[in-house]
Amino acid sequence: MDTILILDFGSQTTQLIGRRIRDMGVYTEILPGDSAIDEALQKQAEKGHKVKGLILSGGPESVYVPGSPAPDKKIYGLEIEGKPMPLLGICYGIQRMTQDLGGKVEALPEREYGRKKVILMSGIGAYVGANNYSPLHMPPDFTAWMSHGDTITALAPGFIQTGTSETGYPAILAHESKPWFGLQFHPEVTHCEHGDEILASFAFDLCHAEKGWDMEHYIAEIRSSLPQQVGASPVLLLISGGVDSTVAGALLLKALDPGLVHLMYVDNGLMRKNETMQVEESLKRLGAKHLHIIHAEDEFLSALKGLSEPEDKRKTIGDLFIKVQEREVARLGLPDTYYLAQGTLYTDLIESGKGVGKKAHVIKTHHNVASPLVAAKRDAGRIIEPLAGLYKDEVRRLGRLLNVAEDVVRRHPFPGPGLGVRILGEVTKEKCDILREADAIYIDELKKRNLYDAIWQAFAVLTPVRTVGVAGDIRKYGWTVALRAVTSSDGMTADVYPFNMQDLLEISTLITNAVPEVGRVVYDISSKPPATIEWE
Repeated sequence: MDTILILDFGSQTTQLIGRRIRDMGVYTEILPGDSAIDEALQKQAEKGHKVKGLILSGGPESVYVPGSPAPDKKIYGLEIEGKPMPLLGICYGIQRMTQDLGGKVEALPEREYGRKKVILMSGIGAYVGANNYSPLHMPPDFTAWMSHGDTITALAPGFIQTGTSETGYPAILAHESKPWFGLQFHPEVTHCEHGDEILASFAFDLCHAEKGWDMEHYIAEIRSSLPQQVGASPVLLLISGGVDSTVAGALLLKALDPGLVHLMYVDNGLMRKNETMQVEESLKRLGAKHLHIIHAEDEFLSALKGLSEPEDKRKTIGDLFIKVQEREVARLGLPDTYYLAQGTLYTDLIESGKGVGKKAHVIKTHHNVASPLVAAKRDAGRIIEPLAGLYKDEVRRLGRLLNVAEDVVRRHPFPGPGLGVRILGEVTKEKCDILREADAIYIDELKKRNLYDAIWQAFAVLTPVRTVGVAGDIRKYGWTVALRAVTSSDGMTADVYPFNMQDLLEISTLITNAVPEVGRVVYDISSKPPATIEWE
């Protein structure tokens, strides 16, 4: 199968590059940026994969800083059938190529960030030359997505500048005689115009890769590799009932003997309204032989008492999840050789600084990624994360292939720590009950108004702010609830959903009328970046 390798230098969107190309039907695999390339190519060959090109990802470092991540220099001497291996450097990737090959990179006086116009320069076809290498296809000008504080101030020998940003800095580079290209923007993010066309041009026009990968291949690979990893050991999946963990459960039941799979749902008191009942019904539809419902609301709320910092709450919830799981496992009598499975996605891993390589920066801690107990199990090799290479939209497609119920597949993302990170400040049962009611009204109204499926994620947040209001003729203080709704394709970037104002007015009125403790409703209009989708 034709394959494109991606060398990861710590970008938050590295996996998105691979996902875009996989969506086109070409298999991609992501490796640490400093991987020994000979060994990597040998492993691909052993799997029957033919590497047709390399992509150097973006990253948060500066190439001129000593110790900054760098690829194996052998990549610049690779050949396919006697011709140079196609290379594509994206953001840090092209800066790395420039620095490695004799050019110069320096800090910008002012960072280029967000949407910027890119203009192709005249003489675009000058580098095609006798070797007949095609240029990357893109329009004469388009809006790209920038995210960098350095720029190329001297091109490496053999390179020419074929595109510039609206601020006058190099945006597109090409080698005169080799199929090597560089982009100082991110074609993989949805906000970049023609990004898919540019990546497709690299995969098909330059690498001449043939389509051979789809979600059925992903299922086949899991069904092949997972039984070998697990053997006869039991597997316990901590399941929330959301899209990720439910699809993970369906995949485990498909790949393994269902008699080995235990699904454990912990009601931590931080779930949405009627969640436990709905989760139990959906899990029974999966046909699991072992389903364990644990009620632990008092335990979690007691552990959260007095905590207000988001990271403290996340880690406390994550640690307690594992403690409860270990206690309940002991009651089940499972052997010490059991595996812990989770519905972790790649977005969880990279936001927690646990990407493919070691250079990703921490955005926030996910309870199923970075809590000390989970980390210890991960280090011991007793963690199974069958969705860790996928994004949310891919998980939904996988769920449909596995016949997971449509109402579960369509469900908006819900954080592992639940309402614990949607209640700002200290978490109490009273606050949970208030937020549950407000959130239920909000979500129910979105469904009634046929807006739910047009939104990637919507939820209510209980802020720590109480404001004065009037109930009848009585002056009173009420909590402020913030509504959040965003559109996205992968969760890595997100725009605010443009509600009709009448919908917001009516939903706000319904909440304040039905939930007496709420005195004010506001709408969050922050995109990602700079904000995250969740508030904590």
